Amino acid sequence: MDMNAYLSMFIDESNDHLQALNENLLKLESDPADIGIVQIIFRSAHTLKGMSATMGFEDLASLTHEMENVLDLVRNGKLTMDAFIFDVLFKGLDALETMVADITAGGAGKADVAELLSSLKSIVDGSYLAKDAAAGTQAAAKNENGASADLDEFQLSVLKQSVESGLKAVRLDIELEDSCVLKAARSYMVFNFLEQHGEVIKSIPSVTDLEQEKFDKSFTVILVTASDEQAIAEGAGNISEIAAAAASLLDEAALEALAHPEIPEAVKAAEARTADVQAASSVAAEAKRQTAAASAPAAPAASRTIRVDIDRLDSLMNLFSELLIDRVRLEQLASEIGRTELSETVEHLSRISGDLQNIVLKLRMVPIDSVFNRFPRMVRDLAKNLNKKVDLVIVGADTELDRTVIDEIGDPLVHLLRNSLDHGLETTDGRLEAGKPETGTIFLRAYHSGNHVFIEVEEDGRGINSEKVKAKAVENGVLSAQEAARMTQDEINNLIFAPGFSTADTISDISGRGVGLDVVRSKILSLGGNVSVESKAGIGSKFSIQLPLTLSIITAMLIKLGSEKYAIPLSSIVETGILSRDSILNVHGSRMITYRNAVIPLVSLGSVLETADFNEEEELESEYLVIRKGDKWAAVIVDDFIGQSEIVLKSMGGYLGQIPAVSGATILGDGQVALIIDPNALFK
Repeated sequence: MDMNAYLSMFIDESNDHLQALNENLLKLESDPADIGIVQIIFRSAHTLKGMSATMGFEDLASLTHEMENVLDLVRNGKLTMDAFIFDVLFKGLDALETMVADITAGGAGKADVAELLSSLKSIVDGSYLAKDAAAGTQAAAKNENGASADLDEFQLSVLKQSVESGLKAVRLDIELEDSCVLKAARSYMVFNFLEQHGEVIKSIPSVTDLEQEKFDKSFTVILVTASDEQAIAEGAGNISEIAAAAASLLDEAALEALAHPEIPEAVKAAEARTADVQAASSVAAEAKRQTAAASAPAAPAASRTIRVDIDRLDSLMNLFSELLIDRVRLEQLASEIGRTELSETVEHLSRISGDLQNIVLKLRMVPIDSVFNRFPRMVRDLAKNLNKKVDLVIVGADTELDRTVIDEIGDPLVHLLRNSLDHGLETTDGRLEAGKPETGTIFLRAYHSGNHVFIEVEEDGRGINSEKVKAKAVENGVLSAQEAARMTQDEINNLIFAPGFSTADTISDISGRGVGLDVVRSKILSLGGNVSVESKAGIGSKFSIQLPLTLSIITAMLIKLGSEKYAIPLSSIVETGILSRDSILNVHGSRMITYRNAVIPLVSLGSVLETADFNEEEELESEYLVIRKGDKWAAVIVDDFIGQSEIVLKSMGGYLGQIPAVSGATILGDGQVALIIDPNALFK
């Protein structure tokens, strides 16, 4: 069977399962006793393992299998989740994501996960708990001189045979002086002396550790010798910087005790505590399972969704756009001909095509949770890195946006969230000093309003230091001191979107390089949206992003400039009006008009586009429209208004290249091509 035919499906479904694993593992971290979540995680891991094995990605299947073993113990109440297990599982998910990314790029899904597999196996066999217990009770397992002398079977055999042949098995405990600096050198001198009187069988710590000085002030040597043990101890004790040397004979019983040492009471107690915890956990888990089973909802209905390639949706949109153009043309012809039957048919066609338009647009709409779902894990990891406590609250994740916008909005949101975590939220100590809860909160919201979607990132941190922003802006030459003095609070706060602007005192891998918020604004503006910030010192900041619902079909104002027709997106237009020539002001060589108690610049669209057959200077009155870009306003002079219309955006293609102030084109109902004006390009 040719597996390449299923590769695309495997990648898509693997990414879905990995996303689900991340989300549910985060939920489990906040409620480790919820067995229901463990069951969901286990099923996702099991499915991913089966898919990987079927496709022949053995490394992926092997790692998932080991993670599945851990989860199986947890869901059956045989293992209790703790910080170590969570960290290892999260690292496992990161490794799986790396493998899937490698497969997506054409690789074989390989990664170095030997250490990770070892950690997972230590969780399954419980040895990771024993390591902690042994580390905490190592002193109890040592003899008086700080060494534990457990022998392996070969060493025990050699020692027994030596004793049976008439030699002595001697244990020599060496203690160095506190002032000893070259510990490795002194241990070497002891070994050199001992080898003159016998054969060293075992060293505790090992010879390698002694050479690397990985020991405190004492070590133990077990040797076979024909010499007197006390004479050996005395000789070793005479070596410089040796504080004490004690020798003892080892009989067969003592050798057996060294080979099979009794488990220290402290270790036994630690293991007993672990067993008690696991037993209690098993009881609690069983109770949780019974409660969940009693209150479990009915099984969900089978999925009624299918995966469709985005290119097919693009083709459908292009075909529908042609239908929309023909519909407008038919409406014009029906109006000109005046036949009732034709008008009724065209009206019916318009209603059907309107419904079809809604369906086509909805096909391209994707819930924004496909973007939001990747942020809880990112916030968790960043919070641990910054040593901050953070709750991420997501609201409105089911809000839908056009797929084109969804693909572009992820990076700006990453910048805003990282900025909120690093700059916005105080440290735990800082929050306590300010009388706030030690855990900060970041809200990530999305909601519809008219033909737009709003996304907000809000935190309850320290707020923007306006004076620091103003001083930095003046220092960087963003504005003069006089201009800064005249600015409002909101205008000062929005200076943080200036290119290269940063108030970070230190540069880190999280923020502080001045390449964040200007990138956010540029990306949002390129999507036809806007971004702004509100902040109150000591209370927090809120970033608001406004985005169009779709970039494929928009409502526009059609205008004329001489014989040419143009379209301006209605979302950028605030108001239209008529302007007399004598109301135009001249301010420092720039033309301005008074608009709602403010003075805004006047832009001649004919001059920008170099229109040949339209001269506004010849008219006593001119039509104009007011456009807005963030906190900037401008009035644009046009020849005449045609009216509002739904238009389909068409790319200019590679033949015409970039034309100033033009973002694309559309085909009107009469077959003419109208250029679409980019209002953002009209601002200086």
